[in-house]
Amino acid sequence: MSQGICLQELPVDLEQERLPKHVAVIMDGNGRWARDKGLPRIMGHRRGASVLKELLRCCKDWGIPALTVYAFSTENWGRPEGEVDFLMSLFEGKLREELREMVAEDVQIQFVGNLQALPKSLQAEIERSVSATQDNLGIRFTVATNYGGRQEIVQACRAIATQVQQGKLQPEEIDEALFKRYLYTADVCDPDLLIRTSGEMRLSNFLLWQMAYSEIYITETLWPDFDRAEFHRALSAYQQRSRRFGKV
Repeated sequence: MSQGICLQELPVDLEQERLPKHVAVIMDGNGRWARDKGLPRIMGHRRGASVLKELLRCCKDWGIPALTVYAFSTENWGRPEGEVDFLMSLFEGKLREELREMVAEDVQIQFVGNLQALPKSLQAEIERSVSATQDNLGIRFTVATNYGGRQEIVQACRAIATQVQQGKLQPEEIDEALFKRYLYTADVCDPDLLIRTSGEMRLSNFLLWQMAYSEIYITETLWPDFDRAEFHRALSAYQQRSRRFGKV
């Protein structure tokens, strides 16, 4: 990681018109970061939350209109109970603490996933934050919480099947555009760029439909060490790619 670098303005080597419109991030490595420093895993999660706040601000500063992060997967319930409880408390506390600032900075926040399975107090904070920021236009910040890509596709299929069963939809009307309308992310463009930290090279059930043509950037950097300089490197790599979408 490059220490002490704080790039407020868009770096001169990046082309504004070629920035991704939507960046997705798998924030991996909190536990390893804490272990390497001899700290409890929860300290890695706490540090990771601060890094996320800075990345969100960076996206807004540099003119990237949408950021989606994988905060908690459907599989994460299998982690130790104490860690899961801490994460739920951390989500709730951060939403409460940061809401006024998100409103002031024109952030529109939304959550995707099976939110009904979350603690009631966290659901209330989510509803409050979504409602308070729904008219903001500065940046669209989507938090995937209790989210699974396969789960999302299955629920979309069920919803479409119900429409067909009720005679409101004909099978021949089903195409990719219609299917997208039944996904959690129906009103935001698909990610142009996926960033995964800590060197892992898998999607981990994240945005499986939406990332059919996303560019993927893997860094060995652990999430708590991911700063603006690291983000700059990811965007530089993205702008060197040739996006053909299956064409020549």
